[in-house]
Amino acid sequence: MTQRTFADLHHADEPLLLPNAWDHASATALAAQGFRAIGTTSLAVAAAVGLPDGAAATREQTLLLALTLGSEPFRLSVDAEGGFSDDPDAVAEFARELHAVGAVGINLEDGLGAVDRHAAKIAAVRAAVPGLFVNARTDTHWLGDGEGTIRRLDAYRQAGAHGVFVPGLTDAREIAALVGHLGDVPLNVLYSPTGPSVPRLADLGVRRISLGSLLYRRALGAAVETATDIRAGRAPGGPAPTYEGIQALSRAAGGAGDATASSG
Repeated sequence: MTQRTFADLHHADEPLLLPNAWDHASATALAAQGFRAIGTTSLAVAAAVGLPDGAAATREQTLLLALTLGSEPFRLSVDAEGGFSDDPDAVAEFARELHAVGAVGINLEDGLGAVDRHAAKIAAVRAAVPGLFVNARTDTHWLGDGEGTIRRLDAYRQAGAHGVFVPGLTDAREIAALVGHLGDVPLNVLYSPTGPSVPRLADLGVRRISLGSLLYRRALGAAVETATDIRAGRAPGGPAPTYEGIQALSRAAGGAGDATASSG
């Protein structure tokens, strides 16, 4: 059987559930659980170096993460904010760099900026890197009241977007209506613990479900909770991978590590 491409995964029998990683260990640990593709999360990339998310400040860090992950056997889609430039040619060049290191998808957000400008970025990426899956995100629900969603998505798919992403969209009737409007263009939504479940989203016709920064935020929350529990004299709860388990995720597994090989 021919291996499915990343694009094929958006048209399979079940939606593509895309967990978003922030480093090599998180990505490979998720892939080991059988996830068919891994995304990155721009919030974590920015937070790790003390920079703001969505401010076009992490082009170098995003490319470095793609370089780290792109040679792994899983399919990699990169959250590239708005492409780190208002110049469509510069965005296309960044997309070329991502594809060259192994990325198969790119997520480009409009941040409620000019529709024509975002459409031009999409068209430039499609022309420069035909093999890269372009997921076009609109922030009408995340940063606004949902007004203009269809107009923006129509412009982006006409520019060549393979799929469209509407984070913040959780109303089942709105999701179903948008799926019907888009036809064969796959709709991506952001999973929300207070929104429809994954099976319900599948029933509504959603083709891609992203976890965004949720895993990173929960990991950070668990780390802080563990530290404060220990300080308070409580034994920390919840699962934790072993030192050896984390070492096994590394391409350089088998190194000396620290002297105790236990405390990390």
